[in-house]
Amino acid sequence: MAEKPRVLVVDDERVIADTLSIILNQNGFDASAVYTGEDAIKIAKEVKPQLVISDVIMNPGLDGIQAAIQIRQFLPQCKILLFSVQAATADLLESARNSGHEFEILAKPVHPQDLLARLRS
Repeated sequence: MAEKPRVLVVDDERVIADTLSIILNQNGFDASAVYTGEDAIKIAKEVKPQLVISDVIMNPGLDGIQAAIQIRQFLPQCKILLFSVQAATADLLESARNSGHEFEILAKPVHPQDLLARLRS
């Protein structure tokens, strides 16, 4: 049996992180939920996910883009998928792109079927 892809779900809204993690686990992934950018970095070092799905705007601490940049430093092959509901995200993404970082982004709320389709493509 093939190993399930490891996914780290990051969102300061616990119900969102937990729900996405449950949906992914029910659909062939090995997903874990964390609730801060700092925890995302710490857990990513331990579980070495193939994919990180992260909210962009999180409080307190590191936002999703800062966490993604740090995770890419030690997991360069990790796919990063960011999602956000806030318009301020565009400025943060532009700043990251200007620094040479490119991430996929989804609008929040994301329908589980849309997320699964994106992950499988």
